[in-house]
Amino acid sequence: MLTQLYLQLPWLYYLLLTLFCLLVGSFLNVVIHRLPLMLERSWKAEFADYFGQPQPEDGLPARYNLLLPGSNCPHCGHAISALENIPVLSWLVLRGRCRGCGAAISIRYPLVELTNALLCLLVAWGQAPSLMLAGYLLLTWALVALTFIDLDKMLLPDQITLPLLWLGLLLNLLTGTVPLVDAVIGAMAGYLLLWSLYWGFKLLTGKEGMGYGDFKLLAALGAWLGWQSLPLILILSSLVGACIGITLLLLRRHQAGKPIPFGPYLTLAGFIALNWGDTITQWYLRHLV
Repeated sequence: MLTQLYLQLPWLYYLLLTLFCLLVGSFLNVVIHRLPLMLERSWKAEFADYFGQPQPEDGLPARYNLLLPGSNCPHCGHAISALENIPVLSWLVLRGRCRGCGAAISIRYPLVELTNALLCLLVAWGQAPSLMLAGYLLLTWALVALTFIDLDKMLLPDQITLPLLWLGLLLNLLTGTVPLVDAVIGAMAGYLLLWSLYWGFKLLTGKEGMGYGDFKLLAALGAWLGWQSLPLILILSSLVGACIGITLLLLRRHQAGKPIPFGPYLTLAGFIALNWGDTITQWYLRHLV
C-alpha cells in the first residue's frame, strides 16, 4: 500500500511522512526530557538500596515513565490537552505560552519536531518504502534524541545506544544492505577505536577525554553503516567538533577546560555518512587521490 502511494501520489506520501515524523518529534521531546530523569531516579534508588539508605525524594510522581503521567506545564501543572500538543501548530497558536499560567514554552520543542521531520525527509527522499528505510528513519529518531540528551546532560543512555547497535546488525542480517561481516566488524571497530583513544589520552594526560557512551554510539553507527564508514565519521565529527569548540571559545560562550559533549558531533557525522557517505568518498577518491 505504501509503495503504491509512493509511486502514484508521491506528494501525499511525503506529506503523510512529514506529519508522522512531526508526531514522532513530539514524542522525542518527551524522551529527551524524561529519560535522563528516569535514569537518575533508578541510579539513586539502586545506590540507596545497596547501602541500606531510605529511598531519596526526587519530586517526581510515583509512576513516572515515557507515557505516564501525561504532559503538563512545569510551572503551574496545567495538564496539556491533545489540542495543545499538536506539533509546531499548538506552539504557534499559543504563541509559545502556557494556556494555564502564561509561562513561556521553550522554542526548542517545535524545533526538535521540525528538525526530526526535515531529517526524515532527507533520509526518505527518492527511496521507495522498505524495511531498511523504516530502519533508517528509526536510526534518525534515535540520533535526534541522543543529540539533545547529550547536549543537556552529557549522557548517551545505554537504553538507546545498545538497542540501536543490535537493531543495526539485525536489519543488515535481514536485508543485506551492508554485509553482516562488515556490520559486525564496524560495531567492534567503532567501539575499540574510541576506547583506544580514550585510554591513550588518559594515560598521557591523566584526564578522561570522552565517555563510554561515545564508544557505544560509534559502535552502533558501525553496525548500521559498516566499518568502511568509520573513517569518514571520525574525520567529520572531529572537524565539526574542533570548529564549534574553537568558535565557542573565541566568542567566550564556553569556558576553557569545561567538557564539551562529543555525541552531537558523532550523530551529525553519522547522519551525513548515512545519506552522503558514498558521494563524499567517491568525490575524495576522484579529486584528491
